[in-house]
Amino acid sequence: MAQPASSDPLHTLREEFRRHLEVFYARLKLAPPYHSVEKAIVQLTAALKAMTPEERARLAGDSAGRWDQYRKAFVESGLNQKHRGIIAGLAKSGQTGDLPKEYEHFLSAFRS
Repeated sequence: MAQPASSDPLHTLREEFRRHLEVFYARLKLAPPYHSVEKAIVQLTAALKAMTPEERARLAGDSAGRWDQYRKAFVESGLNQKHRGIIAGLAKSGQTGDLPKEYEHFLSAFRS
């Protein structure tokens, strides 16, 4: 039997990802590249919809797994190419503001 839509964490995961992107750019004091942010949300949504509801529920409880999915959507959407020089410079010099350590998942995409 399928789970009710209200128990499926798809919307929660998408909104959490959006909040993380907002925090990332705000703390770096950069304007988010809105088109690419929306593209990243679409990428994540497609990946989540390809999972079963059970897989999404497991992912919702797995912080490391969520950040892996968030980073994948970040890179696949091209966000790691926007503001690349600026963010790479900030990351290299350690001037990434007060970003929590989890945001290293995004920052590492600018070092490769």
